[in-house]
Amino acid sequence: MKSILLVVLLIVSTNYLFAQQKNFEPNKVVPTKSMIDYQKQELIGFIHFNMNTFTNKEWGYGDEAEALFNPTKLDVEQWVKAAKAGGIKEIILTAKHHDGFCLWPTKFGEHSVKNSPYKNGKGDIVKEFTDACKKYGIKSGLYLSPWDRNHALYGKPEYITYYKNQLTELLSNYGEISEVWLDGANGGDGYYGGAREKRIIDSKTYYPFEEIYQIVNKLQPTAKIFSDVGPDIHWIGNESGIAGETFWSTINKDSIAFGGASQGTYLNTGDPKGVNWIVGQCDVSIRPGWFYHANENGGVKSPSQLVDLYYKSVGRNAVFLLNIPPNNEGLMDEVDVASLKEFKVILDETFAINLIKGATVKASNTRRNSKTFGANFIVDNSTETFWAADDIQDSVFFEIQLPKVTSFDRMLLQEPIAYGQRIAKFYVQVYVNNQWKTIASETTIGLKRLLRFDAVNTNKIRVVLKEYFGAPAISNMGIYKSSSKEIIKIKPNTDIAGDLDKNNWKITTNTPNTSASMIIDGNFFNSWRQRISEPFSMVIDLGKNQAISGFYYVPRSDKQLGNIEKYSIYVSNDGKNWSEAISKGEFANIINNPIIQKVNFNQKVNGKYIKFNADKIVEDKKDVSFLEFGLY
Repeated sequence: MKSILLVVLLIVSTNYLFAQQKNFEPNKVVPTKSMIDYQKQELIGFIHFNMNTFTNKEWGYGDEAEALFNPTKLDVEQWVKAAKAGGIKEIILTAKHHDGFCLWPTKFGEHSVKNSPYKNGKGDIVKEFTDACKKYGIKSGLYLSPWDRNHALYGKPEYITYYKNQLTELLSNYGEISEVWLDGANGGDGYYGGAREKRIIDSKTYYPFEEIYQIVNKLQPTAKIFSDVGPDIHWIGNESGIAGETFWSTINKDSIAFGGASQGTYLNTGDPKGVNWIVGQCDVSIRPGWFYHANENGGVKSPSQLVDLYYKSVGRNAVFLLNIPPNNEGLMDEVDVASLKEFKVILDETFAINLIKGATVKASNTRRNSKTFGANFIVDNSTETFWAADDIQDSVFFEIQLPKVTSFDRMLLQEPIAYGQRIAKFYVQVYVNNQWKTIASETTIGLKRLLRFDAVNTNKIRVVLKEYFGAPAISNMGIYKSSSKEIIKIKPNTDIAGDLDKNNWKITTNTPNTSASMIIDGNFFNSWRQRISEPFSMVIDLGKNQAISGFYYVPRSDKQLGNIEKYSIYVSNDGKNWSEAISKGEFANIINNPIIQKVNFNQKVNGKYIKFNADKIVEDKKDVSFLEFGLY
């Protein structure tokens, strides 16, 4: 009897879907089923573990000795189990970062794990990783940096052959790979086999991406490819994990260049007139940096901060890519693991019960007055069926009648995304005190839109669709009460061990702006900025001779107006005779990840004066800016 009932239900469901397909035309640009399935994963993990883990850097220069790589307690299964406990469905490993060190024993170079102490050169961390993912039912992805600061031939055609060989190696020997991740960092200073020079490439022409995509499609036909321009998944335009409040899955990939940091706004919103459907991916690290640094242990994002990012990524029609970097022993830190686990607990508690159950729905318009598109499909807890209105409506709404007065503070809305993304503006009202009150006014919906607002008590809800392309449609809706554990406490990671007292400091040169004291006022929220016409140099009189172990620079977090990319720093006892540079380098990835920069000197120095030079401003802008500068 049960089997007969199942067959009947299947026939009825199939008939409904057939009728919808017949009477509801899809948009010109729609996702494939595999793209929808990918986005439904919602949460993906990233593992930044490589040479930088052992050198305490974010971007290695490429001259790091293989002997430095030696994780003594490596446990890849710990990574995978922690990720799974946090709700992660797929994990991407940095098989090679910009410094060129390979986590597998590549046949095409020597800068790899095969020449490290790890397992006496017999280790293969890529294999350990993919095997662990298979064991615990997690999909695996690989990141292979197009930029290689170690390789002697980078910037020349021969390097492309090397890169293709390595990509082929990775995609041929480790089973099914679900995602190949290519970022936009390319060209600049590097070791380059001992040349120690700057190499600039044209990212539009140097990498033959179509050929690279063909390699992926041939060897891993189900794998999705991520880059600034897709073709399957695109960068969201920041490394904060946040999609635009308006976010379209459609975009014009021909309008985006590889390495498109300057096109962040376009990437962050998508394009309602876009001709390509490319899923947006919001990448962010659980720590301030992408690699593990012990001095950032106090900056691990709390469970509530992760939940906040979930609403701003998955809840805005994108995918949440969260980096959890293991330490130099090869283990994820227990603080990171605990935060990730509690993050899942909060989400599970929030979305365990859909309070809309038992509700009835009426709509101001139903497509062709047909039961095939009836408003009841909005609350049937299925994304396969949907309500739709006629094409010619200027504005439509539907009302939810709950069985009783209910308290809720979260709402879910979904479009039948297989037919395209349509809704461009909507608002939500609740009926309280005998009148309609607007509690949310938003733009796009897409596969999933999550709304947060103060708790309301009502038994009637109205959703008004104001602007849309084609006929508007909603496939699913839910209302929920947030977990009591969701408490937002966001504190900037500004704790500096041994921070030197600044009370008697004075900035003495090259700062005509009278508010320059803001640079050293201890306030990490006040921004100081100055227009410059030459390399910026700042001298600080410390008031007395002091022993100094390092410095920190806090950039603006909005990636605008004068963040410093390269620096040099000097010390003096009299303010006239200066030492050689006691530290000189770059703040790696500060364009996309403008976090506090901490630099340790090779040894302690003594002096009464410090001179800090900004040798290069981000994208060669003509402003220099600080939130704060200090010594320790």
